[in-house]
Amino acid sequence: MNTANRRRAERVEARVTLEQKELLERAAALEGRSMTDFIIASAQEAATDTIARYELLRLSPRDQQAFVEALVNPPAPNEALRAAAARYRTLRAD
Repeated sequence: MNTANRRRAERVEARVTLEQKELLERAAALEGRSMTDFIIASAQEAATDTIARYELLRLSPRDQQAFVEALVNPPAPNEALRAAAARYRTLRAD
């Protein structure tokens, strides 16, 4: 099987309303693409955008400054953190 066939070896099916199908056909025609190519490209773009929204941390300039400040000048460990570290060391020693 050549590379082009391997790329399109999987199938995805969807039921749509007549109105949705007509909308997709119209959009595909406007871009001069087949409906299949239009749907695949649109779905891939939407998937990529969705993943990026969930994986990318966006901070305001103020939050960026606070983040950098915490990295450069971290606060001293409080009692709860020291206790947690001690419990961790005890568990790792076993």
